[in-house]
Amino acid sequence: MLSITKYFLSLALLIIAANLGLAESRSPATFLRSDAGIASNAGQLPDRFDAPAKLRWRTRVDTGQSSPIVSNGRVFLTTYRAAEHELATVALDQKDGRILWKKNTPTERIEELHPTMGSPAAATPACDGERLFVFFGSYGLICYDLEGRKLWEHALGPFRDEYGASSSPMLVDDKVILCEDHDIDSFLIAFDARSGKVAWKTARPNAVRSYATPTVWTTAGQKQLLVAGALELAGYNPVNGEKLWWVNGLARIVIPAPVAVADTIFMASWAPGGDASAKLTLDPWKIAVEKWDKNSDGKLSRTEVADRAVLERYTRMDLNQDGLLDRAEWERHADVFRRADNAVLAIKPTGQGDLTDKAVVWKYRRGTPYVPTPIVHHGVLWMVKDGGIVTRLEAGTGRLLSEERLPGPGSYYASPVAGDGKVYFASEAGMVSVVADERDWRVISSHKFDGKIYGTPVLNGGRILIRTEESIFCYESESAAQ
Repeated sequence: MLSITKYFLSLALLIIAANLGLAESRSPATFLRSDAGIASNAGQLPDRFDAPAKLRWRTRVDTGQSSPIVSNGRVFLTTYRAAEHELATVALDQKDGRILWKKNTPTERIEELHPTMGSPAAATPACDGERLFVFFGSYGLICYDLEGRKLWEHALGPFRDEYGASSSPMLVDDKVILCEDHDIDSFLIAFDARSGKVAWKTARPNAVRSYATPTVWTTAGQKQLLVAGALELAGYNPVNGEKLWWVNGLARIVIPAPVAVADTIFMASWAPGGDASAKLTLDPWKIAVEKWDKNSDGKLSRTEVADRAVLERYTRMDLNQDGLLDRAEWERHADVFRRADNAVLAIKPTGQGDLTDKAVVWKYRRGTPYVPTPIVHHGVLWMVKDGGIVTRLEAGTGRLLSEERLPGPGSYYASPVAGDGKVYFASEAGMVSVVADERDWRVISSHKFDGKIYGTPVLNGGRILIRTEESIFCYESESAAQ
């Protein structure tokens, strides 16, 4: 059995980048999400962040790892004060960064989190131009109007997941969609955006913990929800929650969102132990019991098991939380490890049911990110992984165009965003790099911010919003500032 180093950093992060087709199809009446990797209304954008004239405003805010969103002249985000256990939703004035309102969310218990890197303010809000939707895994889904008046709420969580809940709410037509994949009781749910009533709820019994936000894809004139979870990408009917099709071949933990461009879906997923050269496997149950079942009760306690890879995952494997692993629990996770596959896939699904053998157009196994969602721009798929490694593929064929290293090493949680001939990357350590959207690799600039960055930058008109641990910065190009 292969034992691997624990690699669960902050799985309570949701750093997503939506697809080119969706970003360009949004009307001004809808919202600009921070997960829109390509900003359709991006004007002339700044290419440097070290000139004071380009900084329009800076506002100090409490910590949080959600990305901000922009709608109707406001910037919305969620925050957390650990000392007070205070979860909050905050609205800023888009022009000058003034705090317009702040609404606290009372909660009896904060969900479990990564001990050093997690945040209970991880899910990015959504807005339909009239209503704001925020989700906290410690409390549930809340709907406000744009002045901060609570319209409705629905209790959800905390969930069985020691790394928290980070999949964000998203909108399709008149519904708010949430996907909650955790150790047990995973589901996809839709709420009526006006009333908050549950429109439908679909169980995902085979899903284990993952953190990807669904994406809307329109095919043959019909909308579908693309839901990425452990081992599987699936299409659902947003009207009634029916599962339409699925493709296997994903990682055992999925954080990036699907990226849909025309008839093709690009899906990147990576998790420890899923590479072919370093596959994580569990012994067959019979062998495991023979090795470790010292009291011969047909189960395995934590004190009996002598394998680090199992002990690191013992809590999530123990589905009934009785302190013992039985055969069903062991074999369920053994199957997940066996089937997990790290790669980026190009998929063209047509039809219903299991499309694994006929829908995958190409597969590429190197450079796949753990958290950031790739973007597809001008026929090129861009993705960034830890270490600041940027891989560019020809979107139509999967052919490698280049593999380069950014000036900022370390971990990457924010997704890349593109506009005005530039692609922006933000590292956890706070290094923001600007790369030319050209065939030949060219780094335009890099700038180190004070504070870590988890949320994806927002492109809006000629401005870019960057959230660090303690502040939101609003930059614009020199020409726009004059």
